[in-house]
Amino acid sequence: MLLRGTRAWALVCGFLTLCLSGCGGVSGEKPPKSVQLSISLTGSASGVVTSNPAGINCGQTCTASFNSGTSVTLTATPSAGDTFAGWSGVCSGTGICTVTLNTAMTVAASFASPVQATGSLQSLNHIIFMLQENRSFDHYFGQLPTYLKNNGYPQALDAEPANASNPGADGKSTISAFHLLTQCVQNLSPFWNESHRDYNLNSPLSATPAMNGFVVEAAKNAVASGYADRQGRRAIGYYDWTDLPYYYFMAANFATSDRWFSPVMSRTQPNRMYLMAATTAGHVHPLNETNTPPLPNQTIFDALQKAGISWKIYVSDLDRNPPLQDSGLNDFQSASKYPQNFVPASQFHSDLSNGTLPQVVMIEPGYIGGLDEHPTVLANVIGEGVQAGSNYVSTFINDFMASQYWKNSVFILTFDEGGGFYDHVPPVQTVSPDGIPPSDLQPGADFCLGAGGPTCDFTYTGFRVPLIVISPFTKKNYVSHTPADYTAILKLIETRFNIPSLTKRDAQQMDMTEFFDFANVPWKTPPSPPAQPTNSDPCYLDHLP
Repeated sequence: MLLRGTRAWALVCGFLTLCLSGCGGVSGEKPPKSVQLSISLTGSASGVVTSNPAGINCGQTCTASFNSGTSVTLTATPSAGDTFAGWSGVCSGTGICTVTLNTAMTVAASFASPVQATGSLQSLNHIIFMLQENRSFDHYFGQLPTYLKNNGYPQALDAEPANASNPGADGKSTISAFHLLTQCVQNLSPFWNESHRDYNLNSPLSATPAMNGFVVEAAKNAVASGYADRQGRRAIGYYDWTDLPYYYFMAANFATSDRWFSPVMSRTQPNRMYLMAATTAGHVHPLNETNTPPLPNQTIFDALQKAGISWKIYVSDLDRNPPLQDSGLNDFQSASKYPQNFVPASQFHSDLSNGTLPQVVMIEPGYIGGLDEHPTVLANVIGEGVQAGSNYVSTFINDFMASQYWKNSVFILTFDEGGGFYDHVPPVQTVSPDGIPPSDLQPGADFCLGAGGPTCDFTYTGFRVPLIVISPFTKKNYVSHTPADYTAILKLIETRFNIPSLTKRDAQQMDMTEFFDFANVPWKTPPSPPAQPTNSDPCYLDHLP
């Protein structure tokens, strides 16, 4: 029957429009981009995460794809008798999590048992933390799963990367991971540009991690600096329990994490600024390189001072002559406000003995004295070995475990950034601390200036670094799988002492409660770790391994 009239013609047009837009793509429009959302279930208990729109039902389905730009709401439901401990990654807190998918992302949901949920951080009267320098997780702890297996410990750690390798500097060869025999290697470059090429050698501004630029960048650095390792092989070398028996024992018996990251894809100074203030206020380079004066941002030590919480910074190089107030706090105006709070590192030991330890303690390593585990900076200087630095750390931990403060304190050891050493787990998406984009990129020199990309802002962490959490309350043989960067140390301090968050970055971190069992104290008596040797490995720079 022939359709007549205006209304009939409208029906025909409507049908044709519907068909052109949905009947085989006649209109020529591209289908919407598909973006993947993944859920990681963590913690000591169980539960289910579901999504709206449907697709995620984890438990069963933990990864689903949605159209780019879709707003997805996630709801966490704990199993009977358990509790939902909170989100981490791009969400925080215990309510619903809503994400807008423009790139692939992972959200972690942590479920807690009643013991974990009711445990109180108020049991921690003293929080001690120390960051050594420039070592990645795989570089130091990649062989930890083998150590756990060989010594009968529970197998809870992400396995070391099978056949870890990176493209060679010649563009043809492949360099495979190997055991370093020298405890001294020359410096690598973990700067902003180099870190982005480590992340993805051929597409450094993309959101796609390849983790394939470490060797190439190490080779470039060797050529530019006159180092011996012009193939860049040192970047993929590793140490194990024969080199670092103290660290391996402590990580296996106490707690560690296989998803613990530095805060930013850059070098030491910006990362340590995050430790002080949970932001760099837009800086990716050290302040002195751009003639920038110390920043006015509030630091964790300003917050502690305001709250009446006692604190000290124990500085290793204050023991030298002349004394050096060498601290990451120097990048903030806070450093000049509290000169009385900077004391020699040797005073840590006497404060333990005298009962005068403050509530919050930061120990600055021996940057100048070569005890910070930093790779050797000068080609003709030998001595900055991993064993000397790890032995130095052991003196603080051992004295702490033997002191009156053992019963109610925690010692957190980690590293400020990966140092350009290989790691197989890519940085994760996180939140910008304050919405300030990189502001000190140099024209013609730095990635991201005048170009966009997901990693061009402070919305990705840096690389994985080692972590050991040591306390009488630390769960035995515990491994966290919750993605976090070490501003979680700030969140722990803030939660314990009821201090407001400094920025959005520390606000969204876990408070580290999952590492502890306050109801059933696991380590009323601390274990007896092995001595850390200082000269069992040779120290040379002119060849590898």
